[in-house]
Amino acid sequence: MAKIVLDRVDKVYSGGVKAVDGLDLEIRDGEFMVLVGPSGCGKSTALRMIAGLEEITGGKISIGDRIVNDLAPKDRDIAMVFQNYALYPHMTVEQNLAFGLKLRGTPKAEIKQKVREAAKMLGLEQYLSRKPAALSGGQRQRVAMGRAIVRQPQAFLMDEPLSNLDAKLRVSMRASLSQLHERLGVTTVYVTHDQVEAMTLGSRVCVLRDGQLQQVDTPQRLFDNPVNLFVAGFIGSPAMNFVSAQLSAGDGGAQVSFAGYTLPVPAAAIDDRPGLRDYLGGTVVLGIRPSDFEDAAHAKPEWAPMSVRSSVTEELGSEINVIFTIDAPPVEHKDTADLASDATEGEEDMAIPLVDNKALWTARVNSRSHVRPNQHVDLAVDTRRLHFFDPTSGLAIGHPGARQHAAAASLDKTS
Repeated sequence: MAKIVLDRVDKVYSGGVKAVDGLDLEIRDGEFMVLVGPSGCGKSTALRMIAGLEEITGGKISIGDRIVNDLAPKDRDIAMVFQNYALYPHMTVEQNLAFGLKLRGTPKAEIKQKVREAAKMLGLEQYLSRKPAALSGGQRQRVAMGRAIVRQPQAFLMDEPLSNLDAKLRVSMRASLSQLHERLGVTTVYVTHDQVEAMTLGSRVCVLRDGQLQQVDTPQRLFDNPVNLFVAGFIGSPAMNFVSAQLSAGDGGAQVSFAGYTLPVPAAAIDDRPGLRDYLGGTVVLGIRPSDFEDAAHAKPEWAPMSVRSSVTEELGSEINVIFTIDAPPVEHKDTADLASDATEGEEDMAIPLVDNKALWTARVNSRSHVRPNQHVDLAVDTRRLHFFDPTSGLAIGHPGARQHAAAASLDKTS
């Protein structure tokens, strides 16, 4: 096992295209770190630079106590698992698992022992004599992982290894990966564009955008305390609802008004966000997560009421998504524009869709709700969990990481 450190790492391609821009990241010994972000954000490039498959343009990469900038991939003591399984079709599962060890001249008895241990761990014992063509997609991916495990490397690097599997199999494979990491404790760097996958797998999650680190934290803290509009809109499914709103002083704290609605802001929410008082009498970008709504009939009495007309309802069994419009224009900011742009390239749950220049919002309510499409429904909002962003910078107001983010951005502009 080993710590992996990226110190101001850059990757610039011909033509001046910067795929990774000054990336500072420390991956702790034994940690499961997930790199996530939209297409083209630099996550796979960063992984390939750690592996040595891409040369770095600037900065340093360390694995363990060694700077590996000039080391060949085979000398970095890492193992990669790719999106395509890259199995040898003419070899059996056992031969595929053993192949890398044979190349290293490992004694036969040791190879046999390691292959059997990996096969048992991955539930592949009964398939050792089969060839890849006789395996399912999930079984092939387990073989690819087994080939990495038998190497007993310092770190595993995984590039979207589950993206070729169907949805149900991805869920079970995520659970298997988590159990595997728990047992092996090997430092793992995992790349995905799927933020649900990132949230369920990562000890910590690193959100990238345009080659730059946006925020790195535990999944729950990313969800609860996003550093800016981009992270807030990218993390969470369905995505956070945004609107430009007026913040003003009110009884016992403050209130926020938008699209004909006024919600109270508890005094504690103001006190917990240094600098939010400075926005009283001005405009903020308000964010409300779908999960912070409830059907008023099932909500706590202190939650604030908000009556809407449902456009669409999605009954998911354990809950219902209520999709409705608010009479407000879209939030015009680069962060939200990037989210919407990425959604048009096939990503789900990241757009801020509009109907007649009205934003579509989503509320997630109890499955016992009787809400139906095209009905008035009384919702309630947990106003303790409102999010506030600066309309110019897009940074979360009162977030300690936002100040560091702003300072780094300012430094980049002057350098």
